Amino acid sequence: MSIPGRLGKYRILKPLGAGATGEVCLGKHELLQAPQAAIPVPDAAVTRESMTGDRTPAPSEKSPEEQWGALLLACASSDEPEVPFRLGECYEYGCGTGKDEKTAVKWYLKSAEQGYAAAQYKLGLMYKEGRGVPRNCADAAEWFRKAADQGHVNAQFSLGVMYDNGRGVEQDHKKAAEWFRKAADQGDAHAQFYLGWMYGSGRGVEQDDKMAVELYRKAADQGHANAQTNVGWMYDKGRGVEQDDKKAVEWYRKAADQGVAYAQFCLGVMYDNGRGVKQDDKKAFEWYRKAAEQGNADAQTNLGWMYENGRGVEQDDKIAVEWYRKAAEQGDADAQFNLGWMYENGRGVERDYKKAAEWYTKAAEQGNADAQTNLGRMLREGFGAPQDGAKAEE
Repeated sequence: MSIPGRLGKYRILKPLGAGATGEVCLGKHELLQAPQAAIPVPDAAVTRESMTGDRTPAPSEKSPEEQWGALLLACASSDEPEVPFRLGECYEYGCGTGKDEKTAVKWYLKSAEQGYAAAQYKLGLMYKEGRGVPRNCADAAEWFRKAADQGHVNAQFSLGVMYDNGRGVEQDHKKAAEWFRKAADQGDAHAQFYLGWMYGSGRGVEQDDKMAVELYRKAADQGHANAQTNVGWMYDKGRGVEQDDKKAVEWYRKAADQGVAYAQFCLGVMYDNGRGVKQDDKKAFEWYRKAAEQGNADAQTNLGWMYENGRGVEQDDKIAVEWYRKAAEQGDADAQFNLGWMYENGRGVERDYKKAAEWYTKAAEQGNADAQTNLGRMLREGFGAPQDGAKAEE
C-alpha cells in the first residue's frame, strides 16, 4: 500500500526562540527574554565583574610583590575601607599572593562593614556563587541591597535579578523593575535590556512596546547583543515601531556577528524568504548552520530541511536526518514530525514504521497537526503499531 506524501509545512520559520518566561529573541535572562517569542534573555545568574572592570585592581608600575607588601603595610596602619577591599581582590584573584577565596571574603567583609559599596557588592557575589563562603542567596541579596542603596550600579542590577527570580528574596516583579530602572538610568546596558523585556512582556510594569523598543535601543547602541536581537525582532514584527524588514535585518546582523544563535537563525529566515534582503539560499544555509552548531533547535530543523531539499547545499538525506534528530531530541515538534516522515519513507535512514510512529507521537502530543494526521493514518492502517481505528479517530 502506498504511503501518502509528507504533509503540510516541514519548515516553520519561527520569529525568535521563546525564552523561559517570554517570547522575544532572547531566552529569559537564552530571549534572550523579551516580548512574544523572540529573544535569548541573559541568564538570571549573570556575573558582571568582567564587564565592569571590578575584577582587576588598578594598574601599577610596582611588581606584584611590591604591591603586596605595600598593601599589608597599609592594612596595618590605615582605616580606609578601600585598603582591605583591594587586599580582598588580591586574595580572590591571586594577585601577588596565592588565590584564597576564604581569606578574600574576610577582607571584603572588613571593608563592607565600613560601608564600602564595592566591597558590599563583591561580598554579595561571593555569597551568591558560594565562593569562599557557603552559598546563601539571602545574604547575597542583603549585601547587594547595601551597595545598591549607595548607588552601586552592578548591585542595583543584581538585586533586580534576585527579585525577578525570587532568589534570596520573595519574588516581586515590580521591585525587580524598580531596581532595573535605577541601574538603567545610570546607563547600564544589562539593566536597560532587562527593563525593556519587562515592558515588552508587561512583567512588573504596564505593557508598553514603545518603551520596550526605547530601552532595547539604548542597550543595543552600547553593543548589547541580546538587545540588538530584540530590536531586530520588534522591527520584524512591527511591535512598538513601524514594521521594517530592512531595519530588522540590520539589527539581526549586528547581533549575529556577535555570535547570538537566535539572531543568526532569524537572519537565515530573512535570507530564506527574501525579506529585507535579496533571497539567497546559500546565505540562508550559512546562517542556519552557524545557529544550528550552537544548538538552536529552530535552525537545526531548517538546516535539515535545506539538506533534504538541496537548498543552498548539495542534497543529502542522511545529513538531513542528523539535523532533524538533534532538534527533535531538544523537543522541537516540527523536527520530530520531519524525522518521523523520514523513517516512514526510508529517507536517509532504513524504513522503520515503529520509529516513525514514535516520532509522530512525540510531535502529535505537542499539538503538531501534520503529525496527528499521519499518526492517525498509521494507527488506522496498522503501520508501526497495532491497528486501532478508535485511537485513530481521537
